[in-house]
Amino acid sequence: MSKSLATKIRAIVTGATGMVGEGVLHECLLHEDVEEVLIINRKSSGVTHPKLKEIVHKDFQDFSPIEAQLKGYNACFFCLGVSSVGMKEDEYYKLTYTLTLHVAHTLAKYNTDMTFCYVSGASTDSTEAGRLMWARVKGKTENDLMKLPFKQVYNFRPGAIEATKGLKNVLPYYKYLSWLFPVIKLFAPNAVVKLKEIGIAMIKSVTKGYEKPILEVSDIKTLAAR
Repeated sequence: MSKSLATKIRAIVTGATGMVGEGVLHECLLHEDVEEVLIINRKSSGVTHPKLKEIVHKDFQDFSPIEAQLKGYNACFFCLGVSSVGMKEDEYYKLTYTLTLHVAHTLAKYNTDMTFCYVSGASTDSTEAGRLMWARVKGKTENDLMKLPFKQVYNFRPGAIEATKGLKNVLPYYKYLSWLFPVIKLFAPNAVVKLKEIGIAMIKSVTKGYEKPILEVSDIKTLAAR
């Protein structure tokens, strides 16, 4: 890539009290290329580590009270998200598109050297015109993130996610369906990705870059293995 890539990462992680965010944070705290992590949560994560700083902030639609604390970072791993089940489109749009773009606009204003990684989802609709509501909203979110003046934007589209053992924020149904993952991987290897691979791939997207802005499961695995 033409731009020089970061050798040491100062990352902001959102969603660290959820399964994906906790897993990504876990990999950041372990990885030698990550020197500092800031997590922003609505409630305290309870995690302590020499690399870690935490801001508890209730309103993700208004970052103005904490803007001064968001300068000087070169990565954002945006793992905050909600399920569309039972939601009307306007509500899901506000909690997915509007929230994400507000955070991204704020970060882009102060961190033009930033790599922004967004956790989207398999089957996201880049045309923004498909039948599935959540896929259209996610597609618009991806498209508009890529228009912002970040150094790099990567949209991660995991399928089924194999949780990292020992972490506490595993979604309840994963505990009961984990036995299915070996079967799914046997017949559809690119339908399942390890949470560890997502975290490592995000870190490597900052230090190594990737040739595509949208990373499907096969891409996530490829980048994690580099």
